[in-house]
Amino acid sequence: MELQDRILEGKYPAKDHCAKVVAYLRSKHRVSSDSILYLEGQKSILLEDSDEAQPFRLTLFIPPLSPDSVIWSGLPLLPPDAVKKYDIDACLTTSELPTHLSQFQNQDPKPTLYLKTDAVTAELSSIVAALSTDSSLLHSAIDECRVTKDAYEIALLRHANAISTRAHIAVLRAIPAARNEQDLEAVFIASCIASGAKHQAYHGIFGSGENAATLHYQHNDQALAGRKNILIDAGAEWSCYCSDVTRTAPLGGGGGGTFDAESRQIYELVMEMQEAAYALLKAGVEWETLHLRAHEVAVAGLLRLGILRNGTPEELLRERISVAFFPHGLGHYLGMDTHDTGGGADYADPDRMFRYLRIRGRVPEGSVVTVEPGV
Repeated sequence: MELQDRILEGKYPAKDHCAKVVAYLRSKHRVSSDSILYLEGQKSILLEDSDEAQPFRLTLFIPPLSPDSVIWSGLPLLPPDAVKKYDIDACLTTSELPTHLSQFQNQDPKPTLYLKTDAVTAELSSIVAALSTDSSLLHSAIDECRVTKDAYEIALLRHANAISTRAHIAVLRAIPAARNEQDLEAVFIASCIASGAKHQAYHGIFGSGENAATLHYQHNDQALAGRKNILIDAGAEWSCYCSDVTRTAPLGGGGGGTFDAESRQIYELVMEMQEAAYALLKAGVEWETLHLRAHEVAVAGLLRLGILRNGTPEELLRERISVAFFPHGLGHYLGMDTHDTGGGADYADPDRMFRYLRIRGRVPEGSVVTVEPGV
């Protein structure tokens, strides 16, 4: 924890990330040293104008100071403060952006402006139109470069998960007094906010009884009375980085807060599936190999429990019978999005066992993945 805290005392390594994108672009396309990477931010999304430090510069454009806005919302971050806070070379206001971009119109040859498709405001469209632009590479470059994380990003992810861990423990302790799914959702969110995480990485799932079988259950408002178990799939966001934690816990339901025999058997089978996948997880492994291994363990377990009764493990696996019990993918990349970018999913895959995998192919060193099988 001390190492993690020391890492987070520094600045978010924006320049390193920009250099990573530039290196990717150069591996796919000839990029001149005077090229410009242009990204427009949106509300609740990082605002970045991405260039390499040498010879590239990283300039952040933020909204200009509005006296009316100060009255309602207080003093915002000002350019001098932004330079101190962020890993950037300069900070200007968005009102200066047209002039800043216009200076490149008269250069010969004109620098190439790399941008995301349709990601330019109307006020800048005429200026951008006069420049040499490329909107085919930057989006995919950023997606691929986000797959692997540096030490700072991993520290952010660990911190987000530490907050979520405390919140999950708080929920487990609150179960005896809870009457409704929303009671437990409220405990989780309150714990995250108390730890400084005001945003959730995604809409949490608090599904009791049969509700837990709905993969993305959203209601979180059903009474707990008479139900045996609850699935909690919830995670905090910390400084734009996500966590994703899923646990199943026993309710009262006549069992005194312990799993009944059938529930424990399924719980232990899922744990066995997860441990089998963990045993294979390493840099360079084919994600499909892990997913298939989890299905192999599921088939063997379901036969052992008598839930599946006919056919050999090989026959049942070949017929994809386990997909009825485990229809989703094994996991996904984790980062600034819960389902982070770059997985190369193929939702048109004719093989229904692999159709909903969010990661395809080899898992690179430095990536962060979730491993979350289910039955």
